[in-house]
Amino acid sequence: MASSRRGFLKAGAVASGGLVLGFMLPGGGRMARAAEGKPVVYAPNAFLRVAPDNTVTVIVNRLEFGQGVHTALPMVIADELDADWTQMRAELAPAGEAYKDPAFGMQITGGSGTIAHSFTQYREIGARARTMLVAAAAEQWKVSPAQCRTAKGVVYGPAGQKASYGALADAAMKQPVPEAVTLKDAKQFRYIGKPMKRLDARAKSSGRQQFGIDFKPEGAKVAVVAHPPVFGAKVAKFDASKAKAIRGVLAVLEIPVDRGGRGIAVIADGYWPAKQGRDALEIEWDTAGVAKLDSAAQLAEFDALAKTPGAVAREADTGKLATAAKKISAVYEFPYLAHAPMEPINCTVDLKDDSCTLWVGSQFQTGDQAAAAKTAGLKPEQVTLHTMMAGGGFGRRAVPSSDFVVEAVNIAKAWKEAGNNGPVKMMWSREDDIRGGYYRPSHLHRAEIGLDAQGNIQAWDHVIVGQSIAAGTPFEGFMIQKGVDSTMVEGMGAPYDVPMNLSAHMAKANVPVLWWRSVGSTHTAFVMETLIDEAAHAAGMDPVAYRKKLIDPKHARHHAALDLAVAKSGYGKKTLPKGRAWGVAVHESFGTVVAYVVEASIAKDGTPKLHKAVAGVHCNLAVNPLSVAAQVEGAALMALGTTLPGARITLKDGVVEQQNFGDYTVARMNDMPQVEVHIVPSNDPPTGLGEPGLPPLAPAFANALFKLTGKRLRKLPFDLASA
Repeated sequence: MASSRRGFLKAGAVASGGLVLGFMLPGGGRMARAAEGKPVVYAPNAFLRVAPDNTVTVIVNRLEFGQGVHTALPMVIADELDADWTQMRAELAPAGEAYKDPAFGMQITGGSGTIAHSFTQYREIGARARTMLVAAAAEQWKVSPAQCRTAKGVVYGPAGQKASYGALADAAMKQPVPEAVTLKDAKQFRYIGKPMKRLDARAKSSGRQQFGIDFKPEGAKVAVVAHPPVFGAKVAKFDASKAKAIRGVLAVLEIPVDRGGRGIAVIADGYWPAKQGRDALEIEWDTAGVAKLDSAAQLAEFDALAKTPGAVAREADTGKLATAAKKISAVYEFPYLAHAPMEPINCTVDLKDDSCTLWVGSQFQTGDQAAAAKTAGLKPEQVTLHTMMAGGGFGRRAVPSSDFVVEAVNIAKAWKEAGNNGPVKMMWSREDDIRGGYYRPSHLHRAEIGLDAQGNIQAWDHVIVGQSIAAGTPFEGFMIQKGVDSTMVEGMGAPYDVPMNLSAHMAKANVPVLWWRSVGSTHTAFVMETLIDEAAHAAGMDPVAYRKKLIDPKHARHHAALDLAVAKSGYGKKTLPKGRAWGVAVHESFGTVVAYVVEASIAKDGTPKLHKAVAGVHCNLAVNPLSVAAQVEGAALMALGTTLPGARITLKDGVVEQQNFGDYTVARMNDMPQVEVHIVPSNDPPTGLGEPGLPPLAPAFANALFKLTGKRLRKLPFDLASA
């Protein structure tokens, strides 16, 4: 949203005192009005509160689930406000119009867009608040605002006067909100670009931080749901007598669940009796009329489709394939992946006749609020959604169908219709989470590449087959163009100057799919970076030199990230220990370029081992370098997890075969390599960072393993035995 379309709201903080400043969206009728000249608080629009004790509370318009926005956005405001960092606080915003992403037009945490989209937004808030505080001080001292200066939460006057922001906050409320402000030059930043410790670190490391799964209002009951084994299946009949006999079980209710299915909710005084009650249920499921996917059959279907042209994403002449001096033919396979955040899905609902209150770790407050309202038969403004701190998500908490929120509201409805009152807390077990759907889609790629005698790529024909994550969602209209889901093909081709003919088949399956950290780049980066490496080998060139030759000069950020990773790793200069090899990959996603140079080996038992990963990161201005490093380190580990045996979701007769970490592999502490993160200096506006550290890690690892084994890995997870 452009600045010219913004207005600003200032309101006296009746409850806490001080200055409250926030955005006011067009349409003044939606704003709170002052009654009889008295100031009012319009909480959903407040982004910044300066209290009398000089603390500054920043309302974060996103979900904090480990990525660090609870610190980064307060840093942005603190810099323009000239606040004292020790007095900064943060709160997560509830669902509200004011908190919509300026670029997306909805309240969402996704697309690595928090800092990229709200950087200027939050700087302007801080600058406006500072201007009003200075104006208030200048008025009291009868001097010009230009004669005043600010530092660490204090306004200083020309004759030695000084006043804290807290002391000035009430007077600042009476000042007009400036329509335009001058933002600082990067040279003036005190906090932005500096490594800052996280505001939530102490609470999280001490166990005091409350997450959604910890929250339980007074008198709340706990619900656990028996979901159908096949997506969309229904209940033929059930016997709840054994469940009801368990102490603490209060009700057993049939409810609607995702994809038109039906499930059984067991409501109890706590989680354990609810789970015991669910385990005691005797249910006969009706799976007639729902497709039952088999992973092996799906792979065969995808393979057949990939041999035919799909909907065209990019056209190029493939005629030179027939006369190529060298050819590369490759088929790549990628399985379904579960998000598997540390905190399983949960949502607490308090449903009344004319209102509904939710407490949930939501990545998609706008959609979840609307879905809850529709399910409850209310208007969106009758639904209050409190954003709770979440223990991970990786996309699973931003679902277009709002599946788990709708499920929780349906439980609350059934509980209420049965004559009960009070909040109900729905909790999923780890097994529910792994088997609950909304996976990263499975994909198959088929590539045919022709090279001349010097190793130059003359033609490239590429077909991708997989499910669309956008089909049937509100995002379909702009994410699917001419039969191609843009997320399926993102990351293909660029930044390399290659003649690629690219097409895609959007297959259908009765498996709910969703974006997964770095979305399409989870598979396209692996394909691109291993094939480019293979082409370099065919050309007899060093893989770094080959990449730099192919990367268009206009992609200077790719060159810079790759050069930094190479320089910091010692690639080509230092001698690796015997049995180790280098691997290289570079990829851009969400506006950020990440290059990895890794060191890998093969253990005596044949197990691949990643020892070290050196990252060169070009994310433009790094607001908090500590968070940048943490994001890349976490993404690298998550990417490494996709290479490990057992990192796949498979289905047989429509039923997910995995159910917990015992049979669905995620990377663990002993898998973690040494990771170094180096950032290319820049003062350009920040780009996304939550996801870009993931895509290039696995291909860099695979390229190192090729040097050790001579085998090209075409599947994730890795399988050296069948390569």
